Amino acid sequence: MPDPALAEAAGAAADAAAAVIRPLFRSPLLVEAKGDASPVTAADRGAERAMRALLAARFPAHGIVGEEYGADRPDAEWVWVLDPIDGTRAFVTGRPLFGSLIGLLHRGRPVLGLIDQPATGERWLGLDGEPTRFRAPLGGRVGCRPCARLAEAELSCTSPDMFAPADRPGFERLRAAARRVTWGGDCYGYGLLALGLVDVIAESTMKLWDWAALVPVVEGAGGRLTGWDGRPLTPERAEAEGGRVLAVGDAAMLDEAVRLLG
Repeated sequence: MPDPALAEAAGAAADAAAAVIRPLFRSPLLVEAKGDASPVTAADRGAERAMRALLAARFPAHGIVGEEYGADRPDAEWVWVLDPIDGTRAFVTGRPLFGSLIGLLHRGRPVLGLIDQPATGERWLGLDGEPTRFRAPLGGRVGCRPCARLAEAELSCTSPDMFAPADRPGFERLRAAARRVTWGGDCYGYGLLALGLVDVIAESTMKLWDWAALVPVVEGAGGRLTGWDGRPLTPERAEAEGGRVLAVGDAAMLDEAVRLLG
């Protein structure tokens, strides 16, 4: 179980990011094109700067890896992993399906994860060895639901365009076996899985900052988050295997999903 000061700092960092993001949501934005053609805004950069400054001041010996500003001491024992706006396309089109992601790795293993939705006030906090906590103005009960068979499962995925060509056949087999598929959501979909509203998510081309915070949230809610081979994710393995991520709310479904994706 991580030190309570780490969870408090993650919450403070999320608050700092939200203070930057919230005033810019559904406002005119200057959108630039990054190298991978995804949009980036003043909100992404300002939010990451705010988080990095807070965490560096509190834990100067820790490393930080962020989507916008790269890596600082990535080989440290403790490394914060930040995605200021996961789902920038949703953000710039006014849909509250994005979120700020704050993860913490201890010797390469995710031990803390936070998903914050600054527009709705929803927040998921996962800590290694503890049940996931959920805060929302309208309430809600955290906990994955039983769903042992894909034929009964709600499948979620951010976009059909995110898959490398070699990954498409596996995903299509999974999609055909599921009850139905819902597109969109980025990190928000994993929060819904932790609330028992989604049963399985399969995605690829995910970077460290896309998935590190999700592991403690999903697993603290009773689910599993692995690679497409069913093995735990590590930064090295995930990068080598194309960022393939599989989340299931019911561990009994994992073997069937792995077989289809394989």
